[in-house]
Amino acid sequence: MKTVFLDGPGLAGLRWQHGDLPVLALHGWLDNAHSFLPLAGLFDELDLVALDLPGHGQSRHRPPGCRYLFDDYVFDVVAAADALGWKRFHLLGHSLGGAVSSLVAAACPDRVISLALIEGLGPLTTPIDQTVSAWRKALQRSRPRPRRVHPDRRSAVLARSANGDLGEAEAALLAERGLIEADGGFSWSHDQRLTWPSPHRYTEPQVLELLAAIEAPVLNIYAEPASGILAGAAQQRRLAALRMQRRFAHAGGHHLHMQHPAALAPVIEEFFHEHNT
Repeated sequence: MKTVFLDGPGLAGLRWQHGDLPVLALHGWLDNAHSFLPLAGLFDELDLVALDLPGHGQSRHRPPGCRYLFDDYVFDVVAAADALGWKRFHLLGHSLGGAVSSLVAAACPDRVISLALIEGLGPLTTPIDQTVSAWRKALQRSRPRPRRVHPDRRSAVLARSANGDLGEAEAALLAERGLIEADGGFSWSHDQRLTWPSPHRYTEPQVLELLAAIEAPVLNIYAEPASGILAGAAQQRRLAALRMQRRFAHAGGHHLHMQHPAALAPVIEEFFHEHNT
């Protein structure tokens, strides 16, 4: 494993060069490249680059006055691939990273060979009748606030594991890359603007059109029973919109790739090898 920094897009990451299959790995919201540490050590023949998305981990934050709009991540990913010299590549995405991967594949069919999505088939949506309320909420709640300081590293880890499905061990992995020293203790380093409400999202019909436009094969990995991020009829509609897909369900929570890497790694690597054309 070695650290990388792509100066053009201002993105940091980690790279494991065990082979020549180019794979960009994109983590979930408020996570970082360490999200893929449990999986990375189990891959044998991938050239895996796990990025810190902007505002996360050790990547640059957006300039003052900017927001973290979902669409902009697509341009960041393409810029990262360009900086790596990759004309074509595979995508491995979790949660937010899976949603971004979905849109990259739809927008750049000539560049994405295949994609493996862990709990991240397309972005979150908002019903059209909530357009105004979303804007009002964004304007009311998009305000700077003091960064929370934890007295020690373990307190920060426990706070993170208390707010989701992460166990202490998984949260500690993220903390290795995501904590910074602060006056009186430690703080999570992500840009606080990442927690501001989004003023607008896609509608579900728009997402279904994007998914239908994906030409690359898709491996959908999801927790069973459903984690609650996307389930039921909505999930089935999205799965049905894809042209070429494979499904793999496994017990676990939303971060099942960190919780059960030994079960997921061979499925993912076999899929990438099968579609490396």
